[in-house]
Amino acid sequence: MRNLFHPGLHVPYTVRALKIELFDMERWQSKFERLVDYELSESGVHALQLRELLGSDKAAEELLNMPLGYPQADGTPALRSKIARMYKGTTPEHIFVTNGSSEANFLAAWNLFEKGDEVVIMVPNYMQTWGLAKTWGLKVKPLKLREDLGWQFDPEDIKRLVTKKTKAIQVCNPDNPTGAVMAKAQRKALIDAAKDSGAWLLSDEVYQGAERVGPQTESLWGYHSKTLITNGLSKAYGLAGLRTGWLVGPPKKIEDIKQHHDYLTLTPAKLSDHLAQIALEPKKQEWIFARTRSILQKNYPVVRDWLDDHGSMFSHVPPTAGAICYVKYNLKINSWKLAERLRTEKSVMIVPGDHFGMDGYMRIGTGPPKDYLLAGLNRVDELLRELKAGKRK
Repeated sequence: MRNLFHPGLHVPYTVRALKIELFDMERWQSKFERLVDYELSESGVHALQLRELLGSDKAAEELLNMPLGYPQADGTPALRSKIARMYKGTTPEHIFVTNGSSEANFLAAWNLFEKGDEVVIMVPNYMQTWGLAKTWGLKVKPLKLREDLGWQFDPEDIKRLVTKKTKAIQVCNPDNPTGAVMAKAQRKALIDAAKDSGAWLLSDEVYQGAERVGPQTESLWGYHSKTLITNGLSKAYGLAGLRTGWLVGPPKKIEDIKQHHDYLTLTPAKLSDHLAQIALEPKKQEWIFARTRSILQKNYPVVRDWLDDHGSMFSHVPPTAGAICYVKYNLKINSWKLAERLRTEKSVMIVPGDHFGMDGYMRIGTGPPKDYLLAGLNRVDELLRELKAGKRK
């Protein structure tokens, strides 16, 4: 509680601070991910260098000569046009550039959600929207992905969960942490449920373009009039440091959301806008996606073979997309305690299943350079041997 002075009333008044739902994974990563020797909690491929992105002396000179004033608040028309070409039937007016896809997720939720609303959220999932819904007093109904279905949901479940009271259905496709891509039957059930109920469909598609196998994941854009898509350059592009994301939606809804953005970061970064335009040039984008796929195809077998070497200790469904592998383990230790012991004793970070509401699992990042990945897994082995020998602190 804080007592504030209202200049119009000239009397003190009281504001009650909003108690937020802790975003466990992001808080934990923010505190420790730069303090360990081996960071295997990241879900993107190792980052591109600026010189790789620029590609020429001319491009570097253009960057050096750029005046660093305020950029356009919703993203330059040039950048929004490049994003619009990726979504059928859109124009720059359908696009809003944000500071990372997490800001896009926040803005979509802030605009749509009101206390008491009913929302259906896919789990396990990147838990940002879940935490916001809990913080703002919404009724949250989990749409559970099932390991026995290859991390797909049962279409009958979404028919049961989504009602005329449902304000929004939020999904992540490709999914974090499982790396699963939504199958055809599940896509149809999802779209039908959104249409029949009149709910908004919120689709986090930040792993699109990071497919290890199969074609690029088709966006959910264009199948339901009340759809908002979030995406960005962090995961599939290896450009997390640009903090460039975007929202795709009906122009009237995008204009409405911009009013919320006026209370946040105001604008994207000018340098990031410029560099994002380079990344989204068709030939450059094709090269970036090919680089990402190559990294995933080389690194996933390293993790798979490591898991197989441990026999019945581990099991997993091979990820289709993303620099991630979601692993079930057969150890008598809580997932957060396992992750904490790895961090404090072996200077390695993985993501505990507890951060997705699922004890007994862990997420391992498969995106670092191969030698780094192997060295990190060797540190994990050290702790596993100690656990097997019954050592405890």
